[in-house]
Amino acid sequence: MRSIIMFFVSACFIAALSHAEEYNAVRPDSSSIIFVFKQMNVPVEGRFQRFTSQLLFEPSRPERGKAQIEIDMNSIDVGNKDGNAEVRGRNWFDTEKYPTAKFVSEMIISTGIERYEVSGKLTMKGQTKELKAPFTMKQGLLEGGLVIKRLEWGIGAGIWRDTETVADEVRINFRLTAVSGKKGNK
Repeated sequence: MRSIIMFFVSACFIAALSHAEEYNAVRPDSSSIIFVFKQMNVPVEGRFQRFTSQLLFEPSRPERGKAQIEIDMNSIDVGNKDGNAEVRGRNWFDTEKYPTAKFVSEMIISTGIERYEVSGKLTMKGQTKELKAPFTMKQGLLEGGLVIKRLEWGIGAGIWRDTETVADEVRINFRLTAVSGKKGNK
């Protein structure tokens, strides 16, 4: 019985230490930003190949957290060369005029064990909008997502405004591998 109690106390102590971990960077080589949309009711997945991020996050004190992600819109990849050229054009992201999209957090809150919500501002294609995204943080892996409506951002002009061809809703999923810095309280 004593061994079981010691094991339980040790496990609680280790769990407390892991929650005191501060994450202060993101490993881009093992992180991703993927989006999914429906074209003619068939799911299509794309990704952004290049983005930079800044992160300061301590799971035990999420309210002190900060995050910023800047996406190189010219790194968009929808799976083929012609599609990539099309979505970079004026009818879609107009990457010549708007080469980056940027998210800056304003608040992070805890919504449960290893569950959080970040709110902030996303600037994309010349517009800035407030949004919220739920995410989980487990052992340095931050995963979450949100749904945006592309037409609210002016994405998909001309014949591409037809939501029967390309759905209005786009799911954005992020998976960021965080790198820890110091342990302990700050």
